[in-house]
Amino acid sequence: MRWRLDGPPGNLQQVRGRSILFLPDCSDPCRMHSPLELTLVLLAAAVFGVVAFRMLQLPPMLGYLAVGILIGPHALGLASDSAQTKYLAEFGVVFLMFSIGLEFSLSKLRAMKRLVFGLGGSQVVLSMLVVLPASWLFSWLFPLSWQASIALGGALAMSSTAIVSKMLSERMELESEHGRNIISVLLFQDLAVVPLLIVVPALSRDPADLVAALGVATVKIVVALGLIFFLGQRLMSRWFHIVAARRSQELFMLNLLLVTLGMAALTERLGLSMALGAFLAGMLISETPYRHQVEEDIKPFRDVLLGLFFVTIGMLLNVQVVYDHVWLVLGLLLVPILFKLVLIALLARAFGSRQGVAIRTGLGLAQAGEFGFVLLNQIDGIGLVDPVLTQVILASMLLSMLVAPFLIQYSDAIVLRFAANEWLMQSLNMTRIAAQSLQTEKHAIICGFGRSGQNLAHLLEREGITYVALDLDPDRVREAAAAGDTVVYGDAARREALIAAGLHRAAALIITYANTPSALRVLHHVQELAPALPVIVRTVDDSELDTLQKAGATEVVPEIIEGSLMLASHALVLLGVPMRRVVRGVQEARDARYSLLRGYFHGRDDEEDMVERDTVRLHAVSLGAEHTAVGRRLGLLGLERIGVEVTAVRRRGIPAFDPEPDTVLEPGDIVVLRGTPEALEAAEERMIRD
Repeated sequence: MRWRLDGPPGNLQQVRGRSILFLPDCSDPCRMHSPLELTLVLLAAAVFGVVAFRMLQLPPMLGYLAVGILIGPHALGLASDSAQTKYLAEFGVVFLMFSIGLEFSLSKLRAMKRLVFGLGGSQVVLSMLVVLPASWLFSWLFPLSWQASIALGGALAMSSTAIVSKMLSERMELESEHGRNIISVLLFQDLAVVPLLIVVPALSRDPADLVAALGVATVKIVVALGLIFFLGQRLMSRWFHIVAARRSQELFMLNLLLVTLGMAALTERLGLSMALGAFLAGMLISETPYRHQVEEDIKPFRDVLLGLFFVTIGMLLNVQVVYDHVWLVLGLLLVPILFKLVLIALLARAFGSRQGVAIRTGLGLAQAGEFGFVLLNQIDGIGLVDPVLTQVILASMLLSMLVAPFLIQYSDAIVLRFAANEWLMQSLNMTRIAAQSLQTEKHAIICGFGRSGQNLAHLLEREGITYVALDLDPDRVREAAAAGDTVVYGDAARREALIAAGLHRAAALIITYANTPSALRVLHHVQELAPALPVIVRTVDDSELDTLQKAGATEVVPEIIEGSLMLASHALVLLGVPMRRVVRGVQEARDARYSLLRGYFHGRDDEEDMVERDTVRLHAVSLGAEHTAVGRRLGLLGLERIGVEVTAVRRRGIPAFDPEPDTVLEPGDIVVLRGTPEALEAAEERMIRD
C-alpha cells in the first residue's frame, strides 16, 4: 500500500513524530515512461553528459552522475527512479564485479599480500570502526544505530577504482611506490565489497537474529564456493574450450553472458547478492586460457550498464534537500576526505613508506568510490538511515569524486608543501641519477627499462657504448642495479630527471615504452633543453607517428610495422629472393619513414577505437567510363590538397607503384589511395562525381 501526503515538494516536515520527505508531484513531467522512452532518455542524457565531461578532461563517470541529477525526479523530472530502472542498473554492478573477479589472481595476491591485507585491510577495518564513535557525536542531529554506523562505515571505506586507476595510468604512476600502495588498497576494498554486500542487508534484521542470519549466509557462501571451485573449476575450462572450438564469436558471447548471469541468478536464488555470483564467475574464468578474450568481450556490457547505474545513483539526489543542508553537506565532504587522507597516510608510514609517498597514497584514496554508492543504495533500500541523511551523504560522496581528479593532479605540489623531507628526497634521487651519469660522455639515455630497454642496453654494452636508464619500477631498478646495469629510479617525463641523467652530454635519447602522452612530455623537455639531441621513440603503430615527429622525434619505430617488415623479410628469403635485395627493400622502407607501409585495407574484423578511425588507411577506387576522373592526369585532380596520396594504379592487372602526376587515368583503372577516412571519402567523391 502506498500513502500519498500533500506538502511542498522537497521539504521535510514532521508527521506524527516522524520526518517525512515530500517528493515532487510527478504527475505531469515525471509521467510513467515506456521502457523504450526511458531507455532513450537515459541514453541521450548519458551521451551528452559524457561528451561534456570529456571536453573538460574529467572522468565519464562524473558525467553519468551529473546527468542523473539533472534528469532525475528531483530536478527536471525527465526520468523516474522506478524499480525497473534500478533493477536494470544493478546489472552494471554485476558486470563490474565480474571484471574484478577476472582480475583476481591468487599469484598476484600472494605477491602483494603484505600491502593488500596489511595496508588495505587496516584501512577498511579502521574506517568502519571510527564511524561508531563519530556517529555517537552526531547523535544530536541524526540518531544512528550501531547497525547503521557499521553499514555507513563500509561505504565510507570505499575509494574510486575507476577514477584513481585511470589517472595513475595516465600519469605513468601505476608502478611507482605510491601507485602500488594505492592499487593494493583498492584491491582489498574490491574484495571487501563481497562480504559487505551480504552483511549490510543482514543488519536490518533484529539483533537477536543477526548472528543467525550471518551464520546462514556464511554457510551458503561456503557451500557455493565449494561447489563452484571444486566442480566448476574442472568444468569451466573444458566447457569454454568446447565453445571456442566452434569458432563462433556470437556463440562465445552468448556463452559468456549465460555463465555470468547464470551464476548471478544462482547466488540470488541462494539468498545472496547477484554481484557475488558474478564475482565468482569471473574468478572461475580467470583460471582459463580465455581470460583476456572474455575481458575484452564483456567490456562494452560492463561500461554501458555501469554508466546506467551511475545515472540512477545521480537520480537519487534531491538538490532541494542538499540546499537546505548545505553546511552539513560540506562538513560531510571535508571531514571524510581529511580523515581518510590522514588515516591512510599514517598507515602507509607504518608499513614503511616515506612521508611523501604516504601523503600521495592518502590523496589518491581520500575520495568516495563506486561501491560506496552500491552500499548506500542498499542502506537506503532497507531503511537503516534517515532519508534526509542519505541524501546529504550521497551529495557529499558525489562532490568528493568531483574533487578527486584535482587532488591527484596537484598531489606533487601538496606533498612538497606538507612533507618536510620530500624536497630533500627528490634532491637525493636526482643526485643518484647524476652520480650514475657524471662520468659518462656521449652516452645514451634509456627512458624505461622494461624488456625493450634491457635488450637495448645489452646491445649497447656489446658495442662499448655507455648508457643511463631511468625507470619507475622500484623492484626492477633494484634487481637490475644489483646485476650491474646502469639503471636508476626516476621519471623520464620530469625535466630534473633528464638533466640529472646528463641530457646535455648525451649522444642520443631512446624512449622504449609505448606511451604517447609521456613520450610527448619527454620530447617537450628535450626540445627545450637540447633540441639537437637525436631522440628515438617506440610506439605501437603508425597512428601517432606524425604527432611524435612534429614534437621533435628524430626516429619513430612503430612495433606493428617493424614486425611486418621482419615477417616479410624472412618470407622473401625463404621464397628465394636474394638477401641483398631483401635488406635493401627493408632499408628503403625505413629511410622513407615507413611511408610505403603506412595504412592498410581495413576489414570487418579490425578492432577500431576513436583514435584509429582517424588514422591513415588504404582504399581502392575502380574507375568506369562514366567517371569524371577518366581521361584526366593524376596531378590535376588535386588529391594531395585534401591530404590523399595515390600509392598505385593497377591497369589490366599490372600495378604501377608511385605513379607520376602526368599519368592519364583510363576506364578500368584501379586507383589505390592513402589517407584518413574523411579525406578518402572526399577524394572518391572528386574522382567519381566531380
